[in-house]
Amino acid sequence: MRSYDGQFSDNRPLKRTREEKVRLLAELKETLRSLKPHTSADLRTSINGKIKELEAELAAPPPPPRERRGPPQEQFGTGPRPPRRPRPPREF
Repeated sequence: MRSYDGQFSDNRPLKRTREEKVRLLAELKETLRSLKPHTSADLRTSINGKIKELEAELAAPPPPPRERRGPPQEQFGTGPRPPRRPRPPREF
């Protein structure tokens, strides 16, 4: 089954809350500690990379609250769409 452009399963980053990131970081660290000595080096490198990435994200300051953010930028598809043409009056 092929995906279509803009499908949710496309290659887009997952949006996680700060609490989810902290939980995932703890799980990854525990997974790394519990790996057997014969586990492949590639798997260890991958997990270490994810841990470093999450630590960097958590070290960054959180975004400002919505009130203090800049004015919203106009995007395609915002707001109601005007009618295409006026409708003729209905006759009963």
